[in-house]
Amino acid sequence: MNKMNLGVDIGGSHITASLVNLPGGQLIDSSVKRKAVDSLQDKEVILAAWCKVIEASVGDIAHHNIQIGIAMPGPFDYENGISLIKDQDKFRSLYLANIKEELALRLNIEADCIKFINDAAAFLQGEVFCGAAKGYERALGVTLGTGLGSAVTIDGNATDAALWNSSFRGGIAEDYLSTRWFLARYETLKGIKVDGVKELASLATKDASAMQVFKEFGMALGEFLTTVVNEYSSQVVVLGGNISQAFELFEPSLTEKLKLAKLNTKIKLSELNENATLIGAAACWGLAQEESVEL
Repeated sequence: MNKMNLGVDIGGSHITASLVNLPGGQLIDSSVKRKAVDSLQDKEVILAAWCKVIEASVGDIAHHNIQIGIAMPGPFDYENGISLIKDQDKFRSLYLANIKEELALRLNIEADCIKFINDAAAFLQGEVFCGAAKGYERALGVTLGTGLGSAVTIDGNATDAALWNSSFRGGIAEDYLSTRWFLARYETLKGIKVDGVKELASLATKDASAMQVFKEFGMALGEFLTTVVNEYSSQVVVLGGNISQAFELFEPSLTEKLKLAKLNTKIKLSELNENATLIGAAACWGLAQEESVEL
């Protein structure tokens, strides 16, 4: 029997897993499992929660027939499966733990059946595989949310671009292209605190200060993309993450900035949304052994 591919998306507050039909990039609906996980818990609690979701997603399929692709935030030793996260507000208890071996032991599978991929790279890999970047040899993926994720593809293979701390406007890119910038800028303009970008977006039609924040964000994103697209010769940019859901509010100023820079690269929204990371994680195994799966 050919191997079946499981895609796993691990974030700072959750884990999602699903079997994936790679030829078409479809999730097997009955296998999709998601659970909230407190990333500040100790190692045993976190790993037990992850394994529970993976086991539930795999179901009755024999474990020796499963290949697992896991999308993880960095810093992380993706080849060897070792967590290098230590100075962030998540996964501190996993620092220097060999996650590949820990999971293999708990799941009773060979460690070689588990591969890891950067979460931003997995997002773009999914979009290249069967989403907004399909057919493009060189693509740039940018996830806009609590942090700034980025990945590039060359000849269809996605890698983490790690642009979050690139020099930008006297600071780093993430200072201007993340949720915290939105909240801080609105408070500066209006003197009011809001909980998130979604709340700010709901105010934009009737609040000039909120609309101004989105306009400024679009200009900043355009400035950032101009440099990055030229550096990587990207043919398309795919935007994902929670902030991208308010695209219509910052698209005009983003487009204006790109036109001023004479940049004609296509800007697209994610077609797969949250599924992109699961598909991209599963796709790190390739198609060589994949067969259609119906559950």
